[in-house]
Amino acid sequence: TEQPGTAANPVSGSMFSWVSKDARRKKEPELFQTVAEGLRQLYAQKLLPLEEHYRFHEFHSPALEDADFDNKPMVLLVGQYSTGKTTFIRHLIEQDFPGMRIGPEPTTDSFIAVMHGPTEGVVPGNALVVDPRRPFRKLNAFGNAFLNRFMCAQLPNPVLDSISIIDTPGILSGEKQRISRGYDFAAVLEWFAERVDRIILLFDAHKLDISDEFSEVIKALKNHEDKIRVVLNKADQIETQQLMRVYGALMWSLGKIINTPEVVRVYIGSFWSHPLLIPDNRKLFEAEEQDLFKDIQSLPRNAALRKLNDLIKRARLAKVHAYIISSLKKEMPNVFGKESKKKELVNNLGEIYQKIEREHQISPGDFPSLRKMQELLQTQDFSKFQALKPKLLDTVDDMLANDIARLMVMVRQEESLMPSQVVKGGAFDGTMNGPFGHGYGEGAGEGIDDVEWVVGKDKPTYDEIFYTLSPVNGKITGANAKKEMVKSKLPNTVLGKIWKLADVDRDGLLDDEEFALANHLIKVKLEGHELPADLPPHLVPPSKRRHE
Repeated sequence: TEQPGTAANPVSGSMFSWVSKDARRKKEPELFQTVAEGLRQLYAQKLLPLEEHYRFHEFHSPALEDADFDNKPMVLLVGQYSTGKTTFIRHLIEQDFPGMRIGPEPTTDSFIAVMHGPTEGVVPGNALVVDPRRPFRKLNAFGNAFLNRFMCAQLPNPVLDSISIIDTPGILSGEKQRISRGYDFAAVLEWFAERVDRIILLFDAHKLDISDEFSEVIKALKNHEDKIRVVLNKADQIETQQLMRVYGALMWSLGKIINTPEVVRVYIGSFWSHPLLIPDNRKLFEAEEQDLFKDIQSLPRNAALRKLNDLIKRARLAKVHAYIISSLKKEMPNVFGKESKKKELVNNLGEIYQKIEREHQISPGDFPSLRKMQELLQTQDFSKFQALKPKLLDTVDDMLANDIARLMVMVRQEESLMPSQVVKGGAFDGTMNGPFGHGYGEGAGEGIDDVEWVVGKDKPTYDEIFYTLSPVNGKITGANAKKEMVKSKLPNTVLGKIWKLADVDRDGLLDDEEFALANHLIKVKLEGHELPADLPPHLVPPSKRRHE
């Protein structure tokens, strides 16, 4: 076989590898077969040395492992107890999983990673964190109290072929339970948040409240707003008017906790397979569930991009961290007064942040939390900190400026080569096709299964208008049709599309059937439905159908 990148095989060269011709680098070119491999090598060669030199892992996040670059997309479910987290997983995969417990009281008291495996079974936390094939090894740092409350439920399931789901203990209200957990719950969630592709916050529409612990947790997810989606579950238990109020209250509460100008996306529905208690909002729930499923189904396709994005975030934080640590080192006296100087520096950390911001043109959003950093610095020995080493920072800058840009191209190429990768199986298949697909038999789909042409029932009304528009040889001109069609007040772009769909024989004129069809499509649009890209077979006028 040809070596990728040689002249004899330019196509595969451009698709599967990129060669660095930059003279400043190592003499041999860097060849990456996949994005995951590229990210792994860049991390190990360029970012990890900077992290280790400035003790990044003691302050922010453990080093990344090979499994972090290869694992399937993960979805993290977070919510107060009894908001339907475990039931939500059961609804998606449509089967029970080992270790599953459901009830109105706080039942799930463990972190359960629901993953694909050849046979059903449970792997306990202590065994999970020593398995190099799983991305959980660094959870070891949270100690035994956590590992006893962590397990992996394995089962063969088509949904889990392409994603893994992390179920978390229900968040409790009140202070007492928070202290009795025995491990830092928010820190564990933050660890997962860094590594997952989607974070779903679940709320119960029937009893909406955000406890102190929950708001702490949401704040811990601060730098991952792009991954957060919100589900307002059990929405079928309340009337429409109350639902509007609950939705408003939820948005208001979230606005105070998640400090972003953008509004988080909230999906409203009843995510289990039981009949709806109050079926008034059935259509809304169907549309919302469909949107949420599409969002989850897109995860495998965007997984490489998410890992790339997370590596960039990490590199920017590691750079800022290096500047902070080296600034503190520079200020320390060589011999006397180390302790008092350390106290002074910790107290004035805000000023050091501002100085670094000015000197290196770094945006304030890239800095770690001031309060958290001050707490962590209390226990550190400043004399062991390293001075600024520009070479390490230059390497990371070079990675961000050049290598990442090349990987971006590869990501797009990988995506185009993959067959449309989506999550299949479980609840995702239920609404795919058949009469229970979303919007089936509505709008332009109305009359899809009827023997008669659906436009026929209103045709007499449309015919009356047709004959007032002076048809010649049974057809009216575009100009005459336009006079009538603009009365709908629809914009010209929409009317142009309707004209294209209705002029079935493409002769620039409309006969009585085509005119009736144009009016039917106007009605579809005015009722709030989308127009089809092509005319569905059941809407083709009978005289224009090809009879086989």
